[in-house]
Order: sequence, then C-alpha cells, then structure tokens
Amino acid sequence: MALKDLPIEECLFQGNAACPGCPATIALRLVLKALGKNTIMVVPACCTAVIESLYPKTSFDVPVMNIAFEAAAAGASGVEASLRQQGKEDTTVLAWAGDGGTYDIGIQALSGALERGTNFIYICYNNQIYSNTGVQRSGATPYSAWTTTTVSGKTEFYKEMGDIVRAHHIPYSAQACISQPEDLYRKVQKAKGIKGPKYIEILAPCPPGWRFSMDLTVEMGDLAIETGAWTLYECENDIVTFNGKSKILLEGKIKRKPAEEWIKHQGRFRHLFVPKKDEEKLKLIQQHIDKRWERYQKEFL
Repeated sequence: MALKDLPIEECLFQGNAACPGCPATIALRLVLKALGKNTIMVVPACCTAVIESLYPKTSFDVPVMNIAFEAAAAGASGVEASLRQQGKEDTTVLAWAGDGGTYDIGIQALSGALERGTNFIYICYNNQIYSNTGVQRSGATPYSAWTTTTVSGKTEFYKEMGDIVRAHHIPYSAQACISQPEDLYRKVQKAKGIKGPKYIEILAPCPPGWRFSMDLTVEMGDLAIETGAWTLYECENDIVTFNGKSKILLEGKIKRKPAEEWIKHQGRFRHLFVPKKDEEKLKLIQQHIDKRWERYQKEFL
C-alpha cells in the first residue's frame, strides 16, 4: 500500500512525550493505522510508557495496560484469555515492548506465550539499548557500541532474536524498519489476519541513544538495511522470505554497502574513528555481517 493510501484515522496523538525524531512513534503510528481502534495494547517499562503522557492524559486512542518490565507477553496472554472468554475474538491484542523488555528481561514470558500459542501480536521496537533508563547496553546492542554501561564499547555481539523466535515455529514472524513504512504496514496487516502468536521486530534508530542528528532517523534505518546490518524478512509457517532491498541483496543483484557507511554517522561508534581509526574492530564488525549473510544465502537462497 502506498503512503498516500494509508488510513487517515490516527490513534497516536500530537503532544505526546516522545523525543524529536523518535523512531518508536513513527513505528507505532503506522502499526495502529494497520490494526485500527479495536486494539488493546500491553506496554511494559520502556520509552512508550513515557511517550503515552502523564496520567490522567493520554496520547493513545486505544486502551493500554501498563505492566512490569518482564511481563508484557504474560499480561497480553491474560488480556487475550479474558477477551476469548467473553467471545470477543475480533479484538487485536498487541504487546508492544522495547529490546530490553524483549531480548533480556521479557524473553521468558515471550517464549512461554509463543509456546502456548497465544493469539496476539508481539512487537519489539528495537533501538538496541535501554534508551528510556539512560542508554544502557542490552542484548540487542551491537559489538563495540558505546553505552553508559559499555563506555569503551560493548565486547559482545548481539543475539539473534529472530532466530530464537523462529525456533518456536509460530505462524508468523517478521523484521521491519521504520524507514520502510509500506513494508511495515503490510506486515502488521498480515499478522492481524493470522490466528495464533505473531512476532514482528522493528529496527528503531534512536537519535539520543545512537548519537546522531534527529533529522537522520530514517536515513539510519535505510543504511542499516543497505549495509546488511538489518534484514527485512517474514517467516510464514517456517518458510522465510526476504523483502525489499534485503531480497535484492540476498540474490546478489546489488552489493551491500560497507558497514562503516552506517556506523560512521553514529556517535556511539566515535571511538572507532577518533583519535585514530580502529581497523581491527571495524573489520570484526564487517566480518560478523558477512558471515551472517553467508548463512542467509545457504539457508534461504
């Protein structure tokens, strides 16, 4: 669907408490357009819990249940069970959590909900840090990235959450990015029409956390895709299909840009360039991406 054809109705209002250039609000605006007002959100501790605005005001035109950091999927399971008991199976239950509440603190509840076959959509907006609590490292933080808890650069590579989710063999999972709104909208709409657990992860480049200018949010998303640092795909009943530019990259019709083209714009990687270029760490980052794409070509091409 073209952007001009998206629904006019808004469920995310102006005056919310998001940072300028916030990717989470870009994503949530599109997601709620795709799902409509007959949606109940479950939100753990994360940036969105602040973006909502302070009680008794709200920036969201859908019901929201705020819940503990680790309990988004468990809370959504309870909401879904209650609706089902009332015969209200046309209401979409949306768990909306950051990477900290998904990769780390909430992974147990998420895995349990997926295993039980809970009929809900779980969306992780991945800004690769605990942005709301001060930019600490998470399981999604890239290797060598600066955070307040990895001041010399993170020493581990991030975990592959998409692989972990696909190991549960759920009906639908996908990766999207805020810089590709049509792709994101389509995937959310598709997930809405599928019964059972659905998981969508959205790359959400964070200006204050990643340390780039707020007007570059969309560009940072596109560069992540073009360098192969982020992949657009969907998995339906264990069949993986790459989408958009990621599909063209997989087929070798165009070449991936060097990873440096993405990270050089982000202040969290500044130490790799100043006072002098750290060729060794830059090479490790590139090799990690290259190996992942070699695996993709063996498994999915």
